[in-house]
Amino acid sequence: MNKITFLPRLQHERDKFENLLNQVGFARQLTMVGVFVNLSIKDLLADILTREQFIADRLNEILHGESYWTSTSHTALENFQKANGYPDYESPLCDMEKLNHLVIHKYKNIALDDIVEQELASYANILSAMIKLTHNQCLDHDLFHRVAEHTYKPYRKTGSEINRWLKSLETEIK
Repeated sequence: MNKITFLPRLQHERDKFENLLNQVGFARQLTMVGVFVNLSIKDLLADILTREQFIADRLNEILHGESYWTSTSHTALENFQKANGYPDYESPLCDMEKLNHLVIHKYKNIALDDIVEQELASYANILSAMIKLTHNQCLDHDLFHRVAEHTYKPYRKTGSEINRWLKSLETEIK
C-alpha cells in the first residue's frame, strides 16, 4: 500500500459514511436511541470521534518524533483514558471492537453539533498528518493498517448498524 492509493480509499469510505448520515436526515433522528441496543447515532459518532482522536494523536506523535507505548497494565490503561479522554485502543487490554461506555457517557450531554464539529476536526487532522508523513514513516509504523482500524473500519461497522436500523424503521412503518 502507499499514500497514493490509501488516501483516496480513506476519502471514499468517508464519503460513503457521510452520505449515509445525510440520508438519515435531521438531528432528531440522529439522537433517537435504538440504532444499536440503546444507543443513538450521536452515541456511535462519539465513539468514532474518540477513535479518530486516538489515531490523530498517534500520527502527530510520529510527526514530532515522539514514542507511543501501549498500556500493558489495567492501571496504565485507566491512566491513559483519564489523561487523554479516550481509551488506549491499541492496548492488548482494550477490546477495539467493543464500544467504550465511558466514552459514550462522557459525550451524553454534549450537543450533536459539537460532536460533529470535533469529529470533522479529528478527521481533518488525520488527513493533514498522513499527507505530511513520508512513505517510509507510514510503513515503519504500519499506518495504513492502523489508520484504517480507527477510521473506515468503524465507519463501515457503524454504517451497517445504521442501515439495519433504517430497515427496521421501514418495516415498522409498513
